[in-house]
Amino acid sequence: MAVFEGRFTDTANLRIAVVVARFNDLVTGKLLSGCLDCLLRHGIDTSPTSSQLDVAWVPGSFEIPLVAQRLAASGRYQVVITLGAVIRGDTPHFDVVVAEVGKGVSAVARDTGIPVIFGVLTTDTLQQALERAGIKSNLGWSYAMQALEMGSLMKSLE
Repeated sequence: MAVFEGRFTDTANLRIAVVVARFNDLVTGKLLSGCLDCLLRHGIDTSPTSSQLDVAWVPGSFEIPLVAQRLAASGRYQVVITLGAVIRGDTPHFDVVVAEVGKGVSAVARDTGIPVIFGVLTTDTLQQALERAGIKSNLGWSYAMQALEMGSLMKSLE
């Protein structure tokens, strides 16, 4: 029986793209900070001149799948991390954006075979989003860990 598992230490040849939504940047900036901290502590070069990491900013979460698709299809990256924050308001706009981003991100992974980490917070309030972006814990760290594990796992499946 073969058992395949990802590791968090095989990062030397891993190239990662991060797509970050500017909308709700109070939250997404904190998610990115947690994500980069985790990647750095696990051996990924996060410097401005890094050859392992690229960050693409998009206007909002709705635009994440399109840019994630372009990056994943480029062949330059083994993993794409998406970071966004969609906070419920008084209109159905929340439901539309959340549904489309979720479907879009999963379609990118299926269509390209590149793991795409869904790091888009979907919360009822700004307070809930801030709690998940650093007040209580920073899910950006968790999304980075998922990326490291999936990048390693996919490589072991080759």
